[in-house]
Amino acid sequence: MSASIAQDLQQQQQPQPQLQSQPVSPLATPSPSRPQISLQQPSKKSKPSKPGKLYKQVRSLFRAFPIITPCRVPVPLHGNKPQNGHIHGGTRMTGTLYGYRKARVNLAIQENPRCLPMLILELGVPTGKLLQEMGTGLTRITLECEKQAVEKKKLIEERLWTMYCNNRKVGYGTKKEPTEEDLNVMQLLHAVSMGAGVLPTENTDMPDGELTYMRAHFERVIGSKDSETFYVMNPDGNSGPELSIFFVRI
Repeated sequence: MSASIAQDLQQQQQPQPQLQSQPVSPLATPSPSRPQISLQQPSKKSKPSKPGKLYKQVRSLFRAFPIITPCRVPVPLHGNKPQNGHIHGGTRMTGTLYGYRKARVNLAIQENPRCLPMLILELGVPTGKLLQEMGTGLTRITLECEKQAVEKKKLIEERLWTMYCNNRKVGYGTKKEPTEEDLNVMQLLHAVSMGAGVLPTENTDMPDGELTYMRAHFERVIGSKDSETFYVMNPDGNSGPELSIFFVRI
């Protein structure tokens, strides 16, 4: 028994082979998780075809007839009356108001929740204040811009807007290119069609408060090349919108 114990002690006293430490790859260090952007490009609708020669000939023929003015009969305005949460003649889109509570609110317009935003505006009012204003009832936001004599562009491509909220001037709205944070918000909400809440953020200090959002279906109604309106329909099924955003070029 003593001989076996001595052999064990000798084996323990022999130098053991040392393991060489392997350098740690920088890719092994954990990084904060970011959502992978999988948003799609908005669909490019085909331009309307130009009228053919036959159509022009028929139109010129009708213009040769004398104009008869009919009697004017008052007709009730039911053109934009909401039916089943949808405005006749409007195009359904996705609209999102989001931002830190004490910072300026952003407005993003998308064809659907899985598309890249076609418009992002930074509005001149804090997020918390606008959400509080919307909680009191019907809210109307008017964004006005001036016509440019030389450069002609689409209405939603204008960059600077004067903002009014319920007939009170509250500052300005500025169009901006989507930042990494904007795309992360859109990606986090890609499965949300409508709702409101708080989004997770990497900013642990949060001096401007929590990152809140409100998403809903927008009905886009184009009045002319200088006027567009986005209506947020009441999800309870009541008649009339609860939020209206008017874009006007004057």
